[in-house]
This record gives sequence, C-alpha cells and structure tokens, in this order.
Amino acid sequence: MAKTERRRKPAQPPKSIELAVRAAEDKKAEDITVLDLRNAHGFTDYFVICSGKNSRQIHAIADAVVDALAATGQKPAHVEGSDRSEWVLVDYFDFIVHVLSPETRAFYGLERLWGTAERVDIEATR
Repeated sequence: MAKTERRRKPAQPPKSIELAVRAAEDKKAEDITVLDLRNAHGFTDYFVICSGKNSRQIHAIADAVVDALAATGQKPAHVEGSDRSEWVLVDYFDFIVHVLSPETRAFYGLERLWGTAERVDIEATR
C-alpha cells in the first residue's frame, strides 16, 4: 500500500490582515498583494502592499487601514511617511502595510526584493 502524501494547507493569515485588505479595497487601492514572509527570514510575518493613484488616495488608504484595525483595538506600533506623498508604511509588528504610488512601488520593487516570500490569496482564506 502506497503512502499518500498529505499537503499541508497554508496557514491562514491573521484576521487583521484581511481587515487591512478590505479597508484598502474600500478606498480603491490598486494591485493589493499580501506576502507571507515567515519562511523568507523577514523581520515581520506579512507584508500588505498596495498602490494609490495620488497623494490624497495614498493617505486615505493608510488612514482607512488604521481606522479599521483601531475598531478592533489594534494600534500601529509605528507609522512612517505620512508627511510624504509617495509611500506610507503602517507597522503592526506582525505585519506591515505599505501604501505606495505606482512609480515608487515600481522603483523599490518590494515583491521582487522579497521574491522568496509566498503570495497569499486573501479571497481563498475566506
């Protein structure tokens, strides 16, 4: 009798990541990507990366994420770039939300930089 291989289901990301993604979607964020960095030797467990078309939208997306998570009692450890218009970073220790302009996102290439990270399909985790 042959042994059957069991495939492990990927661990579901924390609910707070789904909340962050939904908040970004509500503000019309584009190209939302979630990277699982746990096996990529990262300094956090997940990245949520998305783009906004302009400075106002970038700030609205970041604010919506902070507000959505604040409603569940979560506060960011650190927010960076709120005085700039190209990239806002919201750090929740276990995950970091990056909201960037398309040009800044292409220039820094976080998805490429963390190429060994596994992409997480939030739709599949529902």
